[in-house]
Amino acid sequence: MMGFGSFNTARRTLSGIEAMSMIRKGQVKGMGKGESVSQAKFIEELFGMSA
Repeated sequence: MMGFGSFNTARRTLSGIEAMSMIRKGQVKGMGKGESVSQAKFIEELFGMSA
C-alpha cells in the first residue's frame, strides 16, 4: 500500500472520515440523521467545498 503521500493528505482524509462519522451517529447539533441538505451544508461549511 502506498499510503497518503503527505501529511496534509492524511489530515484532510481523516478529518472527512471523522465528519461523516459524526453525521452518521447524529452528533451534529441541529441536524437529523436523514437530512441530506443539512448534511451537505455542514460539509461545505466545514471544508469550504460543495458536497
